[in-house]
Amino acid sequence: MQGSSTTIDQFLTWLEHEGKSSNTISTYHQELKKYEKWLQQNHRELMDITHRDVQEYILFLEEKGKSPITTDKILGVIRTFAKYLKRPDITFDIKIKQGSKKDEVETLSKEECEALLSEVRESENERNIAIVYMLLHTGIRVSELCALNIADIDLETKQVSVSDTHGDQRIIPLSEEVVHSLSIYMDAIQPQEALFVSKTNEQLTERSVQYMLKKFHINAQKLRHTFCQHLIDQGVSLEIVSKLAGHRDINVTKRYAKSRVPETEFENAIRRTFSKDC
Repeated sequence: MQGSSTTIDQFLTWLEHEGKSSNTISTYHQELKKYEKWLQQNHRELMDITHRDVQEYILFLEEKGKSPITTDKILGVIRTFAKYLKRPDITFDIKIKQGSKKDEVETLSKEECEALLSEVRESENERNIAIVYMLLHTGIRVSELCALNIADIDLETKQVSVSDTHGDQRIIPLSEEVVHSLSIYMDAIQPQEALFVSKTNEQLTERSVQYMLKKFHINAQKLRHTFCQHLIDQGVSLEIVSKLAGHRDINVTKRYAKSRVPETEFENAIRRTFSKDC
């Protein structure tokens, strides 16, 4: 018993060194203790967990009525712990029940994107136009957008350097539309250091951006979801989308990899593959 408690404490210290917030570490601790209790009730030990132990716990959570999103988050805790133990294989191919429609992420269709961009352009506010294009075509978080400085943008190479809350940096290519809208905005406003500024030339706050988006009946999270979903729909790999979006766990990206193929296409595929000539 002492061994598992010591290992959990060491794991929590490792999480701290990895830059996890105190809230995240507390959540990991709580979920691991719950998992350990379940294991002990089933005469198993945390230090000796197997693939079967993980899968059976997931089934247990689902039977208790945990939502697919919650279950996936708990699996993420166990997966991180397995990574720390240098035994990531015990969490490979764990099956989680698919969520219902209400669990799916909300995104904009191509037509809805065009309608939104048209409405934003009609506002003739260079800053807001640039912001909406940035959020929709780069998928960055509002916090990341507000933290951008002029030095992070390179219009010649058409790239933006983004830093997340963990200090990790990623480079995202800029679309022609983003480059165009940024050029117009920067020429008109000529910000000094922070890229997006208020009327008083102060760095824009997250609240200000959310308030602006609300006028167009949209939120930043939906724009981020749309960015990821449209890339997946175009056949971009999960790994690339994960890196562009700054997801620390690729399982977050997998939410977007849902099939949109009509059932009639399934029927046609069966008929073509298993015709009477086969």
